[in-house]
Amino acid sequence: MRLEGKTAIVTGGASGFGEGIVRRFVAEGAQVMIADLDTAAADALARDIGALARTADVSDGASVSGLAAAAEAAFGLPDILVNNAGITHAPQPLEDIDEAGFDRVLAVNCKSVYLTARAFVPGMKARGSGVILNMASTAGVSPRPNLSWYNASKGWMNTATKTMAIELAPSGVRVNALNPVAGETPLLASFMGGDTPEMRAKFLSTIPLGRFSTPADMGHAAVFLCSDEAAMITGLCMEVDGGRCI
Repeated sequence: MRLEGKTAIVTGGASGFGEGIVRRFVAEGAQVMIADLDTAAADALARDIGALARTADVSDGASVSGLAAAAEAAFGLPDILVNNAGITHAPQPLEDIDEAGFDRVLAVNCKSVYLTARAFVPGMKARGSGVILNMASTAGVSPRPNLSWYNASKGWMNTATKTMAIELAPSGVRVNALNPVAGETPLLASFMGGDTPEMRAKFLSTIPLGRFSTPADMGHAAVFLCSDEAAMITGLCMEVDGGRCI
């Protein structure tokens, strides 16, 4: 019960890594609001584990403001904010990614962090406490070819994490990030450009521990970084990658 008495919002929490984080947070005693575009999936997960659900588009300012209002009505200012929602583009040469695809990746993966910061950071600073966890990627540390603008968005996330951490530390707010390797999530096929045994073998050959990451892996790491056990840790971009970035 390392998060007993804590409240949390997890964006993109209805599936993939977000679901793994939501499940671990609830198991560790937190009251969690799942923020996701997939209303049906968020509602189903919330019913299953005893969480709250809110439909939200994290790339839209009005929607994020609505999320903040819903959280305030449900449990007040959250203790923990997890910026997990993210998308990618199909593997292609960098010059072939269309403008709409580029804009969508940057809006969901980067602008969303600005929007949630605008909505929640003032209250955290006034209270003198809070934890923000951003979901980056090993793609932002050791980029793979043909995922250019996704790679760039996750590199941005790592830098954003560090700049948020150094600015918010005097206010008692900690900011960290996770850098997962490709995992067993709905985005895996998009990263690989398909899902075949050959593609899986190629990706797995780059991971020394020999397996993809899982939602449970992210959940365990997230609980630690968001708990009081990590009270002296801020600005960390933790690689949860089976050794890929060594």
